[in-house]
Amino acid sequence: MRPDDWHLTDDVDAFLARAGGFLRSRPDLHTMALTVTEALRAQGPGTYGAEAPLLGHLGEPGEVRAAFHRRARGLLSPTVLTPEQADALAARLAGLGHVLPGVSAEQHTAAAFAGAWRRHTGATPALRAQRVRLYRLGTPIPPDPHPRGRARAAGERDHEHLVRWCRAFTADVGEDFPADDAGWPGTRFAAKRFTFWETPDGTPVSMAGATAMVAGHVRVDPVYTPAHLRGRGYAGAVTAEVGRSARAAGAHTVVLFADPANPTSTALYQRLGYDPVAEFTVYDFT
Repeated sequence: MRPDDWHLTDDVDAFLARAGGFLRSRPDLHTMALTVTEALRAQGPGTYGAEAPLLGHLGEPGEVRAAFHRRARGLLSPTVLTPEQADALAARLAGLGHVLPGVSAEQHTAAAFAGAWRRHTGATPALRAQRVRLYRLGTPIPPDPHPRGRARAAGERDHEHLVRWCRAFTADVGEDFPADDAGWPGTRFAAKRFTFWETPDGTPVSMAGATAMVAGHVRVDPVYTPAHLRGRGYAGAVTAEVGRSARAAGAHTVVLFADPANPTSTALYQRLGYDPVAEFTVYDFT
């Protein structure tokens, strides 16, 4: 395999024309690539930063075997790669002088690329402690027990509430969040549709977000309940409602990511009918 088998571009439309069918063939495994490229296509590269994205695919249209995307200055995110494909990609990017802060991918792919990047650049990969597991909704199972209350779609009047809870969510999981409201449009939450679970008196007690439907698939993200309200079934109720709504709207694939080290959330999602698909890891390069 030659390194030039990887075709690179910063043109989202050209990338999707060539690799879109491949990405849609496994919308669960390719959830990040599908949602990121759709956002870039719809709103332009500024969606994720001022710089153009880096996109690539391996093979010719109709025979694409792998792909990757990288948002401006972000981590490289390839689809599942063989060790040989990972090495060829690392060689191509290193040969062009690209500098990568890290890679985020299915665990075996991430390890293969991290090793290849070290060989081709001398960079030292460091495995992040936190992993995430991808789940796909099979047969939905209603939460039991089902808390009293109802689901409500969040609207413009809920903006301040959403920002506050998204900030709290990112603090819980160790992500960065803009210090002021001006940075909200650049977050990964801004384009999502949110649903609240409310108690009978109309008080929001939990929320779940969802991406727009792309290739018949929706990703649930994030799911958040304030600490003092946890353990009452609210997260299960709102997650089940978002999955139900996605299916009702025509989605054939509903996925979410969860921390496998958190037994509470993983058990909850499995009780709701979510089945594990793959584990993802991140390596930082120094």
